[in-house]
Amino acid sequence: MDRLGLADKASSRPGELSGGQQQRVAVARALVTGPKVIFADEPTGALDSVSGEQVMDMLTDAAREAGAAVVLVTHDARVAAYADRGIVVRDGRSTMRAGAR
Repeated sequence: MDRLGLADKASSRPGELSGGQQQRVAVARALVTGPKVIFADEPTGALDSVSGEQVMDMLTDAAREAGAAVVLVTHDARVAAYADRGIVVRDGRSTMRAGAR
């Protein structure tokens, strides 16, 4: 909970957490079993830009530490920039894209 920045919210119910806090909990739950692949569908879609960046930083850092791959679907170019590699699908056609990070 400390790593999530939620130590003071340990006894809170989901409805008592902000969207960013809920997303950080969801990322932690996805990582706790040590998966080799994490699937994230619009992981920051309902968040403001600051919370979204926090969630993406946590997700990518934790995945790298665990040696896990993240398969990410997003419409947000800022989120897509976290990817090492990407596939852009437009009008039914896919193209490869090199990552920005």
